[in-house]
Amino acid sequence: MASRREFLRRGAGGIVLAATLASLNACANPAVRGAGAQRMRWARGGRGYGALRRVKDQEGREILALPEDFSYVTFSRTGDVMSDGFPTPRSHDGMACFELPGGLVRLIRNHEVTNNPGNNILGVQGDPAARYDPLAFGGCVTVDFDPMGMRLVRDFVSLNGTLMNCAGGLAYRDAGWLTCEESTLGPTQGYGRPHGYVFFVGRDWDPVRPARPLHAMGRFAHEAAVSAADGIVYETEDAGAASGFYRFLPDEVADLARGGVLQMLAVRGHANYDTRLGQPVGIPLPVDWVTIDRPDPTAPGDTCFGQGLSKGGARFARLEGIHRGEGGSIYFLSSSGGNLGLGQIWHYRPAPDGGELALRFESADGMELESPDNLCVTPSGALLFCEDDAVPSNNDRHGLATEIVNVNRLVGLARDGHPFDFAVNIFSSSEFAGACFSPDGEVLFVNIQGGGAVGSGMTCAIRGPWERGAL
Repeated sequence: MASRREFLRRGAGGIVLAATLASLNACANPAVRGAGAQRMRWARGGRGYGALRRVKDQEGREILALPEDFSYVTFSRTGDVMSDGFPTPRSHDGMACFELPGGLVRLIRNHEVTNNPGNNILGVQGDPAARYDPLAFGGCVTVDFDPMGMRLVRDFVSLNGTLMNCAGGLAYRDAGWLTCEESTLGPTQGYGRPHGYVFFVGRDWDPVRPARPLHAMGRFAHEAAVSAADGIVYETEDAGAASGFYRFLPDEVADLARGGVLQMLAVRGHANYDTRLGQPVGIPLPVDWVTIDRPDPTAPGDTCFGQGLSKGGARFARLEGIHRGEGGSIYFLSSSGGNLGLGQIWHYRPAPDGGELALRFESADGMELESPDNLCVTPSGALLFCEDDAVPSNNDRHGLATEIVNVNRLVGLARDGHPFDFAVNIFSSSEFAGACFSPDGEVLFVNIQGGGAVGSGMTCAIRGPWERGAL
């Protein structure tokens, strides 16, 4: 039987993608809708997969609300003892999925641990000899999963000694995972080594290997990075209003440690273009790229963003997740961009002259989309967003989780371009993170980040009738 991905490649995928992208231009409404302080989010009937209902996992716990006929299992919870004998770390975040022989899949998952220097409570442990910084306890865990039996097979630490590993992206030819540190703390703040780098975790690493920072890719508050088909790596920065969009031109596409050139996006003819407010949807902006001369700055006050800005680079608001799109294009999120600060979706299309950038969607109401964080382009070419509700003043609630304030959802874009709720975290107010599909497109994996408590974070594996909707 053909997988969902194979079916979509033969027919429906291109149609879904074209319809989705065409309709995105029409779905941004500048009007402010439903701006009440106490709002109730209800499923939008007739769009996406229909109404949601509370669903129990394999142990009878209600973690997610999902559409009819969808089911899920939860696994790899914070504090669970892993196959290597170490506890599953806290703060599950960005993630990617790879195919393994024998029908298994492999997840490589970030842990955004932000402990104070030397405090390793539920941090990423593993072999001490492999640690980048003995005083930092972020990193990655690798999980082998059986999608037929819907069960965890094996898990172990695959990167340790890093800090605030937030998001990332697939490496060149899917050889592994690019994990990003969202902090530039270092020895002057009590850590053993400087942070703010991208690290590579190989798809076939087993077990943990020594962590190597990729200095030429820049030192800044990295959120995510992904390699395009040509080997160019695109990177997002999450540093408030001082955030840039970067690309890295590697000297050797299959070995990023060999160095290369870091550049920052600039809008042609508009020095220091501000993308945060007043942006029309669907209007292409021609792009230039300015070179960052000191990608690993050490002098006080010297930053990659500051260097790019001095050469005319563009300014974004809190760039977050990134994902490959069709035809070599790249999607990325601004979590707090837009006239209401609820989030923007940007689409970059490369070209020999620098390419073009266009705003594809801007949220005009928190009930549509609020504070998107991680981003997934689905097997059909649709878009799926993980919310990290960062606007507590809204006091958002959902009819399926009335006891939770500032609820978080997985939000998709239907074929008519309207956002719809696909899943709701009814377990806690924690963000969703790391959404990714199995290679055959049949299982959606996503994390509930959790806090510092045992059992608060976990990975979910969702199955169901995907053909009924846009995802």
